[in-house]
Amino acid sequence: MSRIFCSIVAILLASSALALSDSQRADIEARIAPVGEVCMQGDNSCGGAAVAASSGPRSGEDVYNSACMACHTTGAGGAPMLGDATAWADRIAKGNDVLYASGVNGVPGTGMIAKGGCMQCSDEEIHAAVDYMVAGSQ
Repeated sequence: MSRIFCSIVAILLASSALALSDSQRADIEARIAPVGEVCMQGDNSCGGAAVAASSGPRSGEDVYNSACMACHTTGAGGAPMLGDATAWADRIAKGNDVLYASGVNGVPGTGMIAKGGCMQCSDEEIHAAVDYMVAGSQ
């Protein structure tokens, strides 16, 4: 008997959910919508503002401040600190091409990973960051 009663109550509750107004449905959909949505560059079906295209490569200082400074201001993992001419002297003596390769590809056996972990950085931006660090460490 209680199963029949519970079934009837469940059917009545379910049918009342079908009787929602359009504004009630819209309110519910807004409350249960995902917090964020992914819109890839070039995807015009997102409905929101278009993703801004990059205006060009960032400066060496910008890349340094966003990706390199965590290690190169503290010396973490043996990274030469910005402004430490002694720590940079041997590296600078090897030439820019070696420094650029180290920045882009990382240095096996050290804490220097490829692009310093800034995988969205272009090679050109990594070169600019290396130039910035060299100029500030001579």
